[in-house]
Amino acid sequence: MTSPHLSPEELKALVRTVPDFPQPGIQFRDITTLIGHHQGMAASVHHLAALADAAGAQKIAGMEARGFIFGAAVAVQLGIGFVPVRKPGKLPIDTIGIDYALEYGTDRLEMDPGAVLPGQTVVMVDDLIATGGTALASAALLRKAGAVVSDALFVIDLPDLGGAERLRGAGITVNALMEFEGD
Repeated sequence: MTSPHLSPEELKALVRTVPDFPQPGIQFRDITTLIGHHQGMAASVHHLAALADAAGAQKIAGMEARGFIFGAAVAVQLGIGFVPVRKPGKLPIDTIGIDYALEYGTDRLEMDPGAVLPGQTVVMVDDLIATGGTALASAALLRKAGAVVSDALFVIDLPDLGGAERLRGAGITVNALMEFEGD
């Protein structure tokens, strides 16, 4: 395996922008072009793994669904376990869960309560941070299970939507490989 050597700026160029999706005025940041590029995917995972390692990750947690792509790959690269934070009803065991507010309504996340050990350092990984609602709920759920969650890593940050700042306000260090201004 060769060492990936694309910079975050080069990775940013691999993200496709789709105008007016899912509604007029939205600039959708589509990572399928990034994950479909073998060097781009490898470099993204390499950069995220270096950040997770520096944060002392003992496990990686990823939020459904695209957080599974990056989070599981980071966990494999670091040789540590992966914790899937799931949508409701996806796990065949008794779970712990948390309800959280969306712009219109509520949603729920669940996980296996035995997936982390008390005091274990878990770094969250996801593809994108927008408003931060899912990431904040994931951190609360992981903490409810006994994890220490002080770092969250993202491929993309949309800083104008304030999610990274909301996480920082909850005592979580946020790192992203790239930012896109505007929504």
